[in-house]
Amino acid sequence: MHLAIAAAAVLADVTSTPSPSPTGPAAELVTPGPWGFVAVALIALAVVLLLWDMMRRIRRGRYRAQVREDLDAQAAEDAAGDDHPRG
Repeated sequence: MHLAIAAAAVLADVTSTPSPSPTGPAAELVTPGPWGFVAVALIALAVVLLLWDMMRRIRRGRYRAQVREDLDAQAAEDAAGDDHPRG
């Protein structure tokens, strides 16, 4: 029984009338092609380089702020040490 249904389904696929072909533009005319790939790859590379530069600048700014804090703390400590008379 199942074999008969499977054979009927295969026969229906083989003998069915094909659907009409698409009437839109050809795929070659609407796809980006190799130049589109190159453009997207260049944009992606530019974004990666910009992100890398931004992270470097943020890291440098954070390091400078930390050094500035350390120097301010050391200056405050030195100033507090000078207020007490020795002797």
